[in-house]
Amino acid sequence: MIYKADYFILEDSMLEDYFMEVEDGVIVGFSKNEPDEYEYLGEIVAPGLVDTHIHGYAGKDIMNAEEGALNVISKGLLECGVTSFLPTTLTDSKEKTDAALKQVALEYKDVEGAKVRGIFLEGPFFTEKYKGAQNPAYMSDPKVDYLKEWIEISDGLVNKIAIAPEREGASDFIKKANAMGVRVALGHSDASFEQAVAAVDAGANIFVHTYNGMSGLHHREPGMVGAAMSTDAISELICDGHHVNPNAANILMNAKGRDKIALITDCMSAGGMADGDYMLGEFPVRVEGGTARLKEGGSLAGSILKLKEAVKNVVDWEIADIFEAIQMASLIPAKSVGIDNVCGKLHEGYSADFIVLDYDKNLKKTFLNGKLVYSK
Repeated sequence: MIYKADYFILEDSMLEDYFMEVEDGVIVGFSKNEPDEYEYLGEIVAPGLVDTHIHGYAGKDIMNAEEGALNVISKGLLECGVTSFLPTTLTDSKEKTDAALKQVALEYKDVEGAKVRGIFLEGPFFTEKYKGAQNPAYMSDPKVDYLKEWIEISDGLVNKIAIAPEREGASDFIKKANAMGVRVALGHSDASFEQAVAAVDAGANIFVHTYNGMSGLHHREPGMVGAAMSTDAISELICDGHHVNPNAANILMNAKGRDKIALITDCMSAGGMADGDYMLGEFPVRVEGGTARLKEGGSLAGSILKLKEAVKNVVDWEIADIFEAIQMASLIPAKSVGIDNVCGKLHEGYSADFIVLDYDKNLKKTFLNGKLVYSK
């Protein structure tokens, strides 16, 4: 098939009035030469989005280790413009974490929607003060033996883990995790600026949902946020308008550069569902008004954000253009966990996983391996 669009968004440029050739589900190349036959896709064609921090969708939660749930999430994400994702756990007992990882390992090769590109362990090596919607009963200092076991039982899928840098043994853990091919993120932490920078120096390369669940920026103690702003580590951002004020998002983007920002959702099981009562791990959650909050205390409990909405939001807020927004939701998150060799950009030799947007940044179509799998 040969496709035409007003614009194709590549990793380093936007091609205007080009044609893209796809053969056997793979991108062959781009050309200005008009072929005899082609299909006009629409206004903007971009790489399929990559969500590297997502707990659930369509009523399903990774932590429940429910047979078939991974496929439900995978198919549901196509309506979000997501074609690659990292199923994400949260802080819980080792037994429940083990079960969740084993279930993903059993099913990830057979999902029918967005492709599973790894697993993100969000916890349990966090700090109680910034527990958020995570259970402090299961928090501890980082254990390399646990990580080794989780890599093994997940069929080697674990490629990202989050820890609090002030936990004892954090630097040693980071180095050993990196040596095992696992990227280390920093979050749910009351670390000082110095502790966070030391963790980055040890090899941590991501800040988890920056601003949320971490020590803030103060002029006498720059904290985790200050470290996020002043290091080369990639900063996750939840751009739903509830977790982070758009002006604060803009400040972070300006401090770091938009090539160091990964838009993520932190979406929980209520994503794509009606308002009502849900569970996040062991905690009852109320979803209404565009947010998911713990029933007890009212803290934000993940989000119900769709990644396509984050792309639209940052452009509508006038803090990024469409090219930057797409990179922040595809290439940058893919780079953060070392999967940009298989996804995150439109490039010859890559699977033809792409989305079609109109000029208002609304998702019109999602393609997977060159096949239309969602249309609005």
